[in-house]
Amino acid sequence: MTSSSTPTAGSSGAPRSHRPLRRLTARGRDEAHRVASPLELFFDLCFVVAIAQAGVQLVHAVAEGHAGEGILNYAMVFFAIWWAWMNFTWFASAYDNDDALYRVVTLVQIAGVLVLAAGVSRAFEDHDFLVVWLGYLIMRLAMSAQWFRAALSAEGAERTMALRYGCGVLLCMVGWLGLVVLPEGARAWVFLVMVLLEMCVPPFAERSHPTSWHPHHISERYGLFTIIVLGETIAAATVAVKSGIDEHDALADLLPIAAGGLLIIFAAWWIYFVVPIHGHLRSNRQAFLWGYGHYLIFASAAAVGAGLEVAVEQAVGKAHISTLAASAAVTLPTALYLLTVWALHSRFYKVGIAQQLVLPTTALLVIACTFLGDWAVFTAGIVSALAVVTGTLLTARMAARERGAAGASGERTTTPVA
Repeated sequence: MTSSSTPTAGSSGAPRSHRPLRRLTARGRDEAHRVASPLELFFDLCFVVAIAQAGVQLVHAVAEGHAGEGILNYAMVFFAIWWAWMNFTWFASAYDNDDALYRVVTLVQIAGVLVLAAGVSRAFEDHDFLVVWLGYLIMRLAMSAQWFRAALSAEGAERTMALRYGCGVLLCMVGWLGLVVLPEGARAWVFLVMVLLEMCVPPFAERSHPTSWHPHHISERYGLFTIIVLGETIAAATVAVKSGIDEHDALADLLPIAAGGLLIIFAAWWIYFVVPIHGHLRSNRQAFLWGYGHYLIFASAAAVGAGLEVAVEQAVGKAHISTLAASAAVTLPTALYLLTVWALHSRFYKVGIAQQLVLPTTALLVIACTFLGDWAVFTAGIVSALAVVTGTLLTARMAARERGAAGASGERTTTPVA
């Protein structure tokens, strides 16, 4: 599926006009050298602030023995952060004109996520989602304004698409108000219903006219955000280990956790970036499934960092949970990450049953590591690293076979000529 939007003059690379206000028209999918802008990188960094706040609260909930409640609150808050980030990312891939108004509205969205981050602790501790909702409202009003502005510069089916997006975002904000005004027992159902409605807006809006998102740009944006989330995970785990060493002199207890956590994160980076995914993003159907699935990738990657903090707190006696529960806080999100990356990325580039089974098998083995007591995290790290080694060796062996087959074929074809 391709967009019918026509690239504007000078749409390859940065806009050539230096006027402060320009028409917000669609960019082309065939632009050369389409890369993330400095504003998009700044946008990502500010969103990770909110993710870090959600991770901190998840650590507290799990460490205090309230894992179920903490995971539910984490899923709700993380969805708000991720959905606002994703909506902007796909919009920017199709309509970024980098003029003054576009920049200001984007900065307003950044302000919204910072307001949301300020309300995360109240959402977890007091079940008060008012500040979170206000932050989300700011982000979504700004997003609607971008879509309505795009509609002003469009005609026909493209204009209808932009109006559907803008109106859909506003209507969903009314539904999210249920998290503030309805009884606490109904909020989980409100969340589930609103998630479904939010995720139905893009397919409905683009039913007759898809946006002109750029496959390479989209894959780069998701990859950069994955790097930032993994970086935040390393930072959080490092601070936790440092605190444990400084306050409890527990280097011997924390060294296996630190080493295992580092191996898990290194493997997570390697596995995600081992294959280029932009070639798979050829239609809206593929792109929607891939983009939506990254909720689990981002959430599990951030949760690994929270789990490492929990494991550290349990090792030094600060967490009121068992070693098994602390180990599960690391191994379960790691397994979820591995399975989701395999489902969205790796399986499209694996050849043969052996290659296809590497990541699913690794996920099962990581879960099994949960029951290894104090060495659970370290062993899970070793298993994750071995998955990278195994995948690399299998790929190298397949490449060697292909080179050998090509050489043999060349000999057969050249011999008669000689």
